[in-house]
Amino acid sequence: MTTRRVEELALRLPDWMGSIRFRLTALYSIVLFGLAATLVAGIYLALAARLDDDSMARSRAAVITQVQPDGTVVRVPVEVTELESFEEGVNRRALQLLRTYSFSALGVLFVASLGVGWLIAGRVLAPIDRITAVARDIQATDMSRRIALRGPPDELKDLADTFDDMLGRLDDAFSQQQRFIQEASHELRNPLAVIRTNLDVALADPDASEEDLRQTAEVVNRSVTRMAVLVDDLLAYAREGAPSRPRRRVPLVEVVDDTVAEFGATASARGLGLEVEPAAVPVQAAAVVLADRVAVRQAVANLVANAVRLAPEGTTVRLALGVAGPWAWVAVDDAGPGIPEGDHERVFERFWRGDGLRARAEGRSGLGLSIVREIAEAHGGEVRLADNGRGGSTFTLWLPAAGSDPTPAPAPAAT
Repeated sequence: MTTRRVEELALRLPDWMGSIRFRLTALYSIVLFGLAATLVAGIYLALAARLDDDSMARSRAAVITQVQPDGTVVRVPVEVTELESFEEGVNRRALQLLRTYSFSALGVLFVASLGVGWLIAGRVLAPIDRITAVARDIQATDMSRRIALRGPPDELKDLADTFDDMLGRLDDAFSQQQRFIQEASHELRNPLAVIRTNLDVALADPDASEEDLRQTAEVVNRSVTRMAVLVDDLLAYAREGAPSRPRRRVPLVEVVDDTVAEFGATASARGLGLEVEPAAVPVQAAAVVLADRVAVRQAVANLVANAVRLAPEGTTVRLALGVAGPWAWVAVDDAGPGIPEGDHERVFERFWRGDGLRARAEGRSGLGLSIVREIAEAHGGEVRLADNGRGGSTFTLWLPAAGSDPTPAPAPAAT
């Protein structure tokens, strides 16, 4: 019979006959039946041979007296075998009964082994049913389910634990992917807002000079560059995982100046001032970090965007930079509305928005400050929040100065 013929016959079988449970049951019953049949056949053959070799019949000597015609009496010795035919009949009957009972017992044993094997196979394969049920319930966007199989450390538990580990890795991968996409989407909103605001200002001013238009073009160009980097990061993430860029010496004064230039028009449109506290030249020269320039700009831009968005009209958002031992810092100070002390830690949590209704109305995603903290921690630094005594808040980004071995960062700088 060809392989194709066997496959065709297998396809015609009921589904339950193609299951592993049925195959295990059949294998168990066939093996048990074969062993039992071999044992019974061996017993039968051994008993038959034993009965032939050890006949219970006994022979005895006897003398037959015969009288000859001439009257002479002759005594003839003979050997007489007793009960031989009776013993042979009994042995044949015993072997016949043994065959009958053996065949009956083997038939009953085979049927019973099918039932017992079906139950045992079902119990053994129950963990696989659980694994299958969990796998069916898992959705592509929800990898939180786990099998959590309990029992002895056998092969099935190893399989379930391996499956749980795989689900954990997939869950982490999906979470990282989703987080990166959310953060990238959030980051794209800032440069888009900057581009739109600067273009609106330039278009609304009929007396704009060539220099004004050039400055607007430079701001738009920097914003487009930021968006291009984010798109490249998305592609890199899709190919290799979380994106990374080389770290170079980054003067914080340049980061601050670029950020102020980007958000100047946005702040003016909201009736805000945007200023940089003057710093001594030696301080500016020392405030250099070894970092990913784009990431540091994103962190500072997020702090400024947060302040510009929330500060009351007519107030001023101030930036400052400096050094404190082995640390370099950038501080962003606003005049309100402030953050309750109990929320100083929660404000850096992902998707925390404070006043949820207001945040949703303003289209805020609650990711900006969490991104700042992740960038700071990725560079061995931190971001801190303090009340500035004027109803507002001061966010300070601490980063290790280039070439330093920093100790814990000091208290947030006042601006």
